[in-house]
Amino acid sequence: MKKRTAVLSALALVTAGLAAPAAPSAAAPAPAPAAPPDSSFQKVTLNDFPGEPVSLAVLPDLRVLHTARTGEVRIHDPRTGLNTLAADVPVYEHDEEGLQGIAIDPDFAHNKWVYLYYSPPGDTPADDPSTPDVNEGDAPFVGTEQDWQRFRGALRLSRFKLEGMKLNLATEQKIIDVPVDRGICCHVGGQIEFDSKGNLYLSTGDDTNPFFSDGYTPIDERADRNPAFDAQRTAANTNDLRGKLLRIKVKPGGGYTVPKGNLFKPGTPKTRPEIYAMGLRNPFRFAVDRRTDDVYLADYSPDAGASNPDRGPAGHGRWMVVDKPANYGWPYCATPDLPYRDYDFATNTPGKYFNCERPVNDSPHNTGQRRLPPVEAPQVWYPSAASGEFPQLGTGGIGPMGGPAYDYDGRSTSRTRWPAYYDGVPLFYEWTRDYIKEFRLDNQGNVSDIRPVVPSLVVDNPMDMEFGPDGALYVLEYGDGYFAENPDAQLSRIDFVRGNRTPIPQISADPTVGQAPLTVHFSSAGTVDPDGDRLRYAWDFDADGSVDSTDPNPSWTYQTNGQYNPTVKVTDSTGRSAAATLPLLVGPRAPIVEFVTPTAGQPFQFGQTVAFEVRVTDDLPVDCSRVQVTYILGHDEHGHPLSTATGCTGTITTFLDPGHGGADNLRAVFVAEYTDAPTDPDVPPQTGSAEVVLNPTGSSAG
Repeated sequence: MKKRTAVLSALALVTAGLAAPAAPSAAAPAPAPAAPPDSSFQKVTLNDFPGEPVSLAVLPDLRVLHTARTGEVRIHDPRTGLNTLAADVPVYEHDEEGLQGIAIDPDFAHNKWVYLYYSPPGDTPADDPSTPDVNEGDAPFVGTEQDWQRFRGALRLSRFKLEGMKLNLATEQKIIDVPVDRGICCHVGGQIEFDSKGNLYLSTGDDTNPFFSDGYTPIDERADRNPAFDAQRTAANTNDLRGKLLRIKVKPGGGYTVPKGNLFKPGTPKTRPEIYAMGLRNPFRFAVDRRTDDVYLADYSPDAGASNPDRGPAGHGRWMVVDKPANYGWPYCATPDLPYRDYDFATNTPGKYFNCERPVNDSPHNTGQRRLPPVEAPQVWYPSAASGEFPQLGTGGIGPMGGPAYDYDGRSTSRTRWPAYYDGVPLFYEWTRDYIKEFRLDNQGNVSDIRPVVPSLVVDNPMDMEFGPDGALYVLEYGDGYFAENPDAQLSRIDFVRGNRTPIPQISADPTVGQAPLTVHFSSAGTVDPDGDRLRYAWDFDADGSVDSTDPNPSWTYQTNGQYNPTVKVTDSTGRSAAATLPLLVGPRAPIVEFVTPTAGQPFQFGQTVAFEVRVTDDLPVDCSRVQVTYILGHDEHGHPLSTATGCTGTITTFLDPGHGGADNLRAVFVAEYTDAPTDPDVPPQTGSAEVVLNPTGSSAG
């Protein structure tokens, strides 16, 4: 077991009201050589239309599975360039729930198992469009156990067989359910990884609403308050699966056993033996280094932009090397030397600082042990302001992501594999700051150097990444926007260039809508090869895997209505190729969705009840029960969906706690979506959407 140390600044400790310990010394490793220049790398787009992207998994044959929160599983095939819908998983979508993580079995080449972590629909209450002034899908903030019970649900980890290009949902084997409180935000986690011994790791969020705790620690214990406002019931609860890193072994027929070496031995009273690490807020991304089985895990920060002597430290993102079972302190401590203060939400009175060496969970919502393991130090911690310890991380929002460590294979003949410079080095990526960094570790496991990774290449809200069997880095980007398929969302691959570069294809069409028979004129204008090579074109107009034309600018007549994804694959003289796709609807036009109210620029303050009216224009009769309007709290570069209403008209309350951290960067985002019910059996349902952003014109308190 490697010894882990963390050197905390005296300034941070004084802020927390504690004395600074003497800084331990650590032997520094030899300086790393200079990184390869950015010009040695190329970013290749694989799918420009990934839905609302969440997670990815690269298959042994270099096909790439990637998920959208709304339930779609897509698969990119590099052989054809096609992006195919492999499955559409029914999911519950209130707040941040939906389809989350995806992973493949370590023995996927033989057993074809694909793992999904998702929200089964269940019988959770939903909004009734006939009552526009009431949203039955939102769990009440104040009530009784009978009120909360109606919103109890679960996130589920299951596995399914991949059969060719389709994920067979009928083959589902359920593995583990993680109970959650539905109808209220936030934090679901959802990363899935395996270690070298075949153990499965699953990260889970604390399932706690952070928006009425001033951006500090949400520990509201009032008896009539929704328990979802108390993170002690989950992250600090030894008998609860939320706010944890779980470690289990999947059984051949589904279900699981618990391997030795977790935080609590099986049979220990008031504990769950599945827990490997606890005290986590939203460990959204982590990666397992299968050479060491160390877990590189990042944990999202609370929102307070500054420390408060009555509450505790500013919000800190954290990154840790989890090489043994541990408690990382949330919601009591950000680090062992940055405790929060206890707080009485009934009287708004601060209490004592929590003891990070001997934390105690005395919440009435706690079902686990009262005395908790001591708080383990992260290797990296940083606020929204400049970090004294880790200035290379910059400033801005706090969206830490634990990325993979590269496993260099000198025997590989892949032309895209990354160089040996990155061998064994864990990557760290920042969702809000749009970058990738390399973390160099010393011989005690501490971060001794932080360097940028290919900084000239744009990664727009990087959502997930992993190295493929070819040694290239595959990246899923969310793009700028809220809970939708954003224009700059994409699946991409970052190659290390050896010799020639990959062509950059472009595609356009005219017309792009109309009824069958419809003749469409396609163009590859704008396609370039960085090396000036002669290019070959292969068009697949109906996604059947066969080449329909090799002309750079062909035409094609669609004889039947339907949703098509014409694709052009472009190949240079060295065999390097890339593809571009253009979604094409032949048949009735997709619905046009517009907000009548609210409108951008209208006077607005948080706390108001905002009336909405949505206008839908469609070729088919409009059914207002199919309109969904979601209220999202936009904060810096990310957002939290807090309420979803149904109907063409209604109201949404833009609730927000008065002292929410970073209030100057808050905005209210309304997203309307309408999915029609086409009468043509050849045309899938079509969706239109609209967005309105309201900036507060007065106090951000409501």
